[in-house]
Amino acid sequence: MKTRFILAAAAFVAAAPALAQVSVDGAWLRETAPGARTGAGYGLVVNAGSAEDRLLGGSTPVAARLEVHSMTMDGGIMRMRPVTGGLAIPAGGRVALKPGGYHLMLIGLKQPLRRGTMVPVTLDFARAGLLKLSLRVESIDHGRESPHAGH
Repeated sequence: MKTRFILAAAAFVAAAPALAQVSVDGAWLRETAPGARTGAGYGLVVNAGSAEDRLLGGSTPVAARLEVHSMTMDGGIMRMRPVTGGLAIPAGGRVALKPGGYHLMLIGLKQPLRRGTMVPVTLDFARAGLLKLSLRVESIDHGRESPHAGH
């Protein structure tokens, strides 16, 4: 009996690193104009686990789909693309979802995102599974650096 307990405990401890400890700090959504079909979300994804995880996408009742996208500039043209295979969040690391970079893309909005409201969002991680959040909708200027910062 003691041997079985030790083996079970050892199996649990061995599996523990695989259980990612993922959180999202400072998550928010950007307000949208009436009639907008897409919206964007941001925050800092933190992986306190000892194994890499991947943010695969998610869901929200306010949109048909929630995907992880990247934004790049190509010859002066802004290009947004889905991140295929999920966004890697390194073990013990963090990845910023921010304007002009990686972000959550809400596609097929069912209603405008209005400043001050809270929106339920469920993010899907390869290891950590589902993470339920409530994101505040912020003004369109939120998260932009002031052109006068540091002056």
